Parts: sequence; C-alpha cells; structure tokens
Amino acid sequence: MGDSFTEGVGDRNSKFPNGVRGWADRLAKQLAKKDPELRYANLAVRSKRLHQIVADQLEPALAMNPTLITFYAGGNDILEIRKDMDELLEQYEAAVARLAATGARLVLFTGFDVMLPSVLEPMRRRNWQYNEAVRTLARKYGALLVDHWTFDAYQDKRMWDSDRLHMSPAGHKYMAAQVLELLGVEHTLKIRPLGPMERYGWREMLRRERAWMHEWVVPMFGRKLRGVTLGDNLPPRWPEPVRVSDGLKKLAKRAGRAQVG
Repeated sequence: MGDSFTEGVGDRNSKFPNGVRGWADRLAKQLAKKDPELRYANLAVRSKRLHQIVADQLEPALAMNPTLITFYAGGNDILEIRKDMDELLEQYEAAVARLAATGARLVLFTGFDVMLPSVLEPMRRRNWQYNEAVRTLARKYGALLVDHWTFDAYQDKRMWDSDRLHMSPAGHKYMAAQVLELLGVEHTLKIRPLGPMERYGWREMLRRERAWMHEWVVPMFGRKLRGVTLGDNLPPRWPEPVRVSDGLKKLAKRAGRAQVG
C-alpha cells in the first residue's frame, strides 16, 4: 500500500505494469522462492496523498486477508506546506491501527532525509517530524520498521533517480534487500558496490542544478498549482493477488493481451 515509493517509480521497466518494477516486486519474487504459492498485490499509485491511499487502498487490502502488509504513505502530504502535520499524523495512526488489527505482519517506513535546496528546507523539517512519529507508532503497534532515514548507502546520488526524489534501480534493489533482511528471509539479491563517484567541476554542477530545477522542480509545483498529479489516470499495478511463482513478467504480458482482447 502506498504511493510512488511502493509503486516502483524510478525503477523503469516497460515489461511491468505502469512501466516500473520497484522494490516490492523484487521483494515478492524473493519471497516466492520460499513459498511458491505466495500471492502478491500492489495497490500503490504514484502521487497519492494519505487520505487517498486510505480511501482507495485500505478496504481492498483488508478484504484480501493479508499475512504481510507494507505501508508507506504521507510523503506527498509532507510536500504540501499548508497541510497540518498533527492532522496528518492522526490520520496516519488511524490507518496503522486498522492494519495492525488484522494480525498481519506490518512493515512501516521512515522517509529518507533527502538533501534539498534551502528554499525547500521546511519540507525537510516536516520529514523529520514524520519520521519520529513513524518510529513511535511502529513501537506502539508492534510493526517492523524500515528506517530508511538511517541508511548511509542512500547518501550516494546514484541510488536516486534523476528527479532526486525517487530511488533508482540500484536504490530499489537495495531497499528490497533491506526489507528481506528485516523479515529474516534469506535472499539471492546481489548488492554490488557502485564504485567511486564521478567528480564534476563547479560549472557542470551548476548546469545540473539548473537542469534539475527546470525539468523536475518547476513542473512539480506547476502540477500542484493546476491540481493534477502523475497518478490521476493510473490504476494499481497489481490490484488483485497474483501468484508470483508464475512469473510477474508473464502475468503482466497475459494481462496486457486480455485488455487488448
């Protein structure tokens, strides 16, 4: 359950629904090696706010009688400066309480402390507040916590997509491994060192900063002003439980043929 983080944005792959793969698909594949009968659903859709995730995903998730739930929501709300954080965290706890009451293993996530320009500094402070609340609620409700904020590996810029907000394929793979290790599940994901980073002069760094602002930051705020998001017309990637051992690529191809037919 969640937004772009769990949908898999940044891990592009045209063979998968919505053109992305992501850590959750990678996690499911590893879990299916231990349990070939495992069923997996991914209800996450990019850009969704907490109230939308609760409205659209909570009841469908509960109806599946899940044994394992991952829940990340609220990241997009943090970007809304006018959104009251106390109200947001109350809504977040209410959702966590519902999920914990199922008896399923529940996995929560903190958000990473992304380095942002000074103009966006208020968003970092809101992220810190959110993270502290998630840690507290994980203890209160007995949830497992993936403390993304503490992972030093994500200090490497190559763990992030070009928008600097979503993980790259390497970042998604690393996240899948972290969740598996938290669950105590052995896996075959190979996390290779990325090697030394390429160094740039100040002119190239300035050019990259300007390109990032022009290509990502300005369009993002433009969408906010227009009241539209990238997820407005997207369905969940795996809305119904699928048997992962059948092959997610094959299942996606089969679903595509059925829609055409």
